[in-house]
Amino acid sequence: MAYWLMKSEPFKYSWDDLNRDGTTKWDGVRNYAARNNLQAMQVGDEALLYHSNEGKACVGIMKIVKTAEPDPTVEADELSKDGSNPWVVVTVAPVKALKVPVSLEMVKAEPELSEMELMRFMRLSVQKVSKAEWKRVLAMGGLDVRG
Repeated sequence: MAYWLMKSEPFKYSWDDLNRDGTTKWDGVRNYAARNNLQAMQVGDEALLYHSNEGKACVGIMKIVKTAEPDPTVEADELSKDGSNPWVVVTVAPVKALKVPVSLEMVKAEPELSEMELMRFMRLSVQKVSKAEWKRVLAMGGLDVRG
């Protein structure tokens, strides 16, 4: 299993929205590195939902329930020169809220997370998270991290 961090501005799509909807297609990603991360995701992988701009915190765990498929929100001017759709979505479902949101300030203050992509590629909307980083963030968020 791989671990990820996926950012969303809460006024656009929040943890509460995901819980209400049950699943959602993670659309609108328009960065090649983030797109490549979406394409690498497998069913069963888990991701932290990070509220960006407002809140700036990891708030919950999502599970990848469907792998990459073409992004249906692509506009005609976003297509490749050959007319193909270069952008993808994955479908995610909520797993569990963190008991305590893990803020960006908390991550910055934690030496074990100094190499986390969140620290090195702050603007990247879909990021890899190592198993050690995953366990540390969950522990900081008040969740049991045995195993």
